[in-house]
Amino acid sequence: MAKFRGFIAIDIPTNKKIIDMENEIKNIGAALKLVEPENIHVTLKFLGDTDEKKIDEIEEIMKNSTKGLTPFNIKLKGSGVFPNNNYIKVIWVALENAEKIGEIAKKIDKQLEKLGFKAEKRGFSAHLTIARVKSSRNKEKLLQIIEKYQDVEFAIIDVNSVILKKSELTPKGPIYTNLREVKL
Repeated sequence: MAKFRGFIAIDIPTNKKIIDMENEIKNIGAALKLVEPENIHVTLKFLGDTDEKKIDEIEEIMKNSTKGLTPFNIKLKGSGVFPNNNYIKVIWVALENAEKIGEIAKKIDKQLEKLGFKAEKRGFSAHLTIARVKSSRNKEKLLQIIEKYQDVEFAIIDVNSVILKKSELTPKGPIYTNLREVKL
């Protein structure tokens, strides 16, 4: 039985302001892994190891969860960290006008339970992961950059599809392959 590491997401086009922020972060010598600009996305649901035989059913759930929706805009604005400034694990860019994305994520999560996927314990948090932090090295410099970008408007993005992706982990970073795309 073939499996793949999967997730459902909304792609975010490469953005100069996010690249500028990533370059500033890269240049301070913090211990972290930046997300490649072409891999930046909004995760609606992380699936983990997924049976390839479920791809058609997952696509149907994606269609059901977006039924009746037309393309819409979201704003990428502001930056922050998870879980908090004292213990940084993730650096993110916030999404505004993301209520529709939250509803799509909730519907997908609920329907995927029927296929054996565990429901999310935490509520949906609309964000783009920019970097994963490995240690507190140069934390103060990192926090200065995050503060600098906390009110910056990065872009307004058109959301017009939801994508089932395969993630292959490699030493150079993940390689994402689109398996199915549901247009709004």
